[in-house]
Amino acid sequence: MDLQQLQQMATQVRRDIVRMVHAVQSGHPGGSLGCTDFMTALYFEVMKHNPTPFNMDGTNEDIFFLSNGHISPVFYSVLARSGYFPVSELATFRKLNSRLQGHPTTHEHLPGIRIASGSLGQGLSVASGAALGKKMNKETNTFVYVLLGDGELEEGQNWEALMFAAHHKLDNLIATIDVNGQQIDGATKDVMNIAPLREKFEAFGWQVLNMKGNDMADVLKVLAAAKAASGQGKPTCILMETCMGQGVDFMEGTHEWHGIAPSDAQLAAALAQLPSELKDY
Repeated sequence: MDLQQLQQMATQVRRDIVRMVHAVQSGHPGGSLGCTDFMTALYFEVMKHNPTPFNMDGTNEDIFFLSNGHISPVFYSVLARSGYFPVSELATFRKLNSRLQGHPTTHEHLPGIRIASGSLGQGLSVASGAALGKKMNKETNTFVYVLLGDGELEEGQNWEALMFAAHHKLDNLIATIDVNGQQIDGATKDVMNIAPLREKFEAFGWQVLNMKGNDMADVLKVLAAAKAASGQGKPTCILMETCMGQGVDFMEGTHEWHGIAPSDAQLAAALAQLPSELKDY
């Protein structure tokens, strides 16, 4: 896809997100909307991946882990629209017996999902293990991507994984942190200040890049730089600055839309701000 096509797909993904959460009056729209540009770029342009047949082991392809699993709406939308399962299945989000649970799980065998990620703080450990596995299998030119929330870094397991990845020189690992400054109870600086992130990651032996996460051109540029930085014996961290709720003005920049659903009127207002030539599910 070219830049304009990626931007158009991102708009459609945002439409999917607000419609999915509205339909069942539950879910997490804020972080999903903020990470939409990154997820769209990753699945439609950057990653080397095969939707069908889905290879659970991810052998000889790039693989992605969503650590902050509550932003499942954006994950499900990009998976469906990149061919992992029918787009129409998005209408089952969070319903009984659906494969699209509120947090991704594996026992429904939904293509594209490799780990359950309802509990925060675990994704970086899994991604580090997968990256080491690719190294041991002598895979070349494949990458392991993982997305984490900034509030999620308050979980201590992340810092053990940071040490592990640096010690094993996992330069095929690219970890992106959604730095939106918000979490369920308020601003991260007030709940548990985790700054300065760059200095902390560098002290743990990682190389660090900065990204404007709601600028599609910059997303593509920085992801290309992250791939180019491989082979230097260090894992890569991308500090991705985003706006929670990006694309829907009344949801932007506040933790209040972390985990609530829009009303009928709010849905109509949101969709009016997200015009798309693509088809809704």
